[in-house]
Amino acid sequence: MKIGVMSDTHLRLPDPTLEYIMDELLAGMDMILHAGDIVTLAVLEYLRDRGVIAVSGNMDEFNVTGHLPHVREINAGDKRIGLIHGWGAREGLERRIIERFSVPPPDVIVYGHSHVPFWGKVDGVWMFNPGSATARGYRGAGTVGVIDIAGDIIEGKHFRVER
Repeated sequence: MKIGVMSDTHLRLPDPTLEYIMDELLAGMDMILHAGDIVTLAVLEYLRDRGVIAVSGNMDEFNVTGHLPHVREINAGDKRIGLIHGWGAREGLERRIIERFSVPPPDVIVYGHSHVPFWGKVDGVWMFNPGSATARGYRGAGTVGVIDIAGDIIEGKHFRVER
């Protein structure tokens, strides 16, 4: 199972970069997740029309947060994926996020907020942050990712959003 992952798009309207991400970088995925900071209802509707599963982030407008949960757990085959945005300082972010989930935690937790791509284990839990899809407020290109689940093997990869 291939799962496309993005976060922190920070867009007012769908734009060519978002279209490129959806139509090129994440095309053909079994599932696409968005870890929050979608910002506007217009972008949420664009993503929903394409089957994206999302949570709300701290920068989302009220009319977006009213449509999305803050935390989700999704089944991906026989694995559980936790989806959350995150909050507060970068330091300790992953541990705060793990504490928001049930015990035992999901097999993988997808999160955003920091705009810093990450794939690895924290306290024995696989954590995946795709970074910011549009690199709003940060230098360089944006990033998105793919989580590949094949039986008991879980791998995460990041891709730069360069056109």
